[in-house]
Amino acid sequence: MNILAIIPARGGSKGIKRKNLVQINGKSLVGLSIQHALQSKLITRTIISSDDEEIIAEAVRYGAEAPFVRPKELAEDHVLDIPVFEHALKFLEEKEKYIPDYVVHLRPTAPYRKPEWIDEAIQLLMDHPEADSVRSVSEPDKHPYRIFRIDEKGFLDPIMKHEHPVPYLLRRQDLPKMYYYNCVIDVTKPSTIFDKHSMTGDKILPYIMNPDDVIDIDSPRDLKVAEVLFGGKI
Repeated sequence: MNILAIIPARGGSKGIKRKNLVQINGKSLVGLSIQHALQSKLITRTIISSDDEEIIAEAVRYGAEAPFVRPKELAEDHVLDIPVFEHALKFLEEKEKYIPDYVVHLRPTAPYRKPEWIDEAIQLLMDHPEADSVRSVSEPDKHPYRIFRIDEKGFLDPIMKHEHPVPYLLRRQDLPKMYYYNCVIDVTKPSTIFDKHSMTGDKILPYIMNPDDVIDIDSPRDLKVAEVLFGGKI
């Protein structure tokens, strides 16, 4: 099996300047994700997708391949994951005739990630050929049944009223299990990306993670939390 890990790490960032190069315990965020990929028993190749020469140099220093420089138009704030992955896979196929069986997406914003989690998520998709992808999820700390919009008249409008007439009044033990996408591990197929023009497709398997093991760094506060909670584990 050819299992490709792609680490997307553009140079621009708003919440934290040069975020992908920020360090925790002396290791950059981009370096940590590369380290996770290289420690996996199932991933056979790890590449960086970046528009930034300094990030590319850092990735190579950690052991990733840098077969290309990502085009600037694919490194803007508004660009979604799908064109970034299409570009990487098309490049590898056209230049090297390389087509992976599975693609693993590891975001540098998740500095804590055990290699066995990656392998379990990959194996999950390998064991279910009918599925399009696997995404890591966790139970939310704020249950959606207790979340409201404010309607045009200024009143609270429960977003889950289609599931229960008064969802916010249910006892905690009666709330149904629900999960949010935690951005730690994605596994997908090239066919999902190209045939369905999607990172996930419509048949998504969950890789369920303990929420205490999850941090997604998007702000300076998140970085401080990660240093306190996960610094000793990295």
